[in-house]
Amino acid sequence: MRALLYGIGLQFKFDIRSRSMLITCYLVPLVFFLFMGGIFTSIDAAAAKTLIPSMTVFTVTMSALMGFPPALAEVYGTDVKKVYKANGAPIWFGVVTQFVSSFIHTFIVCLIIFALSPLVFKAELPANLLWYFLSLTVLLAVTLAVGCVFGLLIKQQAKLTMAAMIIFLPSIMLSGIMFPADMLPRFMQYAAYAFPAATAFKAMTDFQVWHIPVLLAVFAALCGVIALLLKFKIRR
Repeated sequence: MRALLYGIGLQFKFDIRSRSMLITCYLVPLVFFLFMGGIFTSIDAAAAKTLIPSMTVFTVTMSALMGFPPALAEVYGTDVKKVYKANGAPIWFGVVTQFVSSFIHTFIVCLIIFALSPLVFKAELPANLLWYFLSLTVLLAVTLAVGCVFGLLIKQQAKLTMAAMIIFLPSIMLSGIMFPADMLPRFMQYAAYAFPAATAFKAMTDFQVWHIPVLLAVFAALCGVIALLLKFKIRR
């Protein structure tokens, strides 16, 4: 346990110095928040009610799908993973340390957005703060798990970026954070639930009970896929 905590702390420090992490986890989400937050609230005053969930969903999706998988692929797609074996560390060590580090970094950015939104854009706080943070935690875990699958499955960075974009773009466009989801055709509204971002955004704004169990079930299934991919990495 001590070794795991040390590894998480070390990975956290590495990520702070990473330009990729700085751009995808901090710079892009915060610039998007400051730029689009002003546009949303100036066009429609009602956007202040959902500004915090909207910017949170974008931040989580951007960080977990665009920033996390390439970092993971650098370990499990190269000979770096042999370092774990040489030092007696289990094959899942890199996944867990990078997962937790990315979780902490992204959560910090979400807290910054949560704190600044009422001050900068007079955004309304979520009506149910406990449910909001529960939804955020589950969304972050699920989306990082999706990033894990991509990072373990695809070795080449170019292909990995393209695959992540295939999930990232529909997640943003269909989730309802850019415009109301009921403006979409009916089949697109149903298709949106295939992406965790849409379900989590509904959970953050509608506070319906069924959203969280669905996301947890998806997370459990993704953990099973990650375990299978790690077994495959051991055999290679």
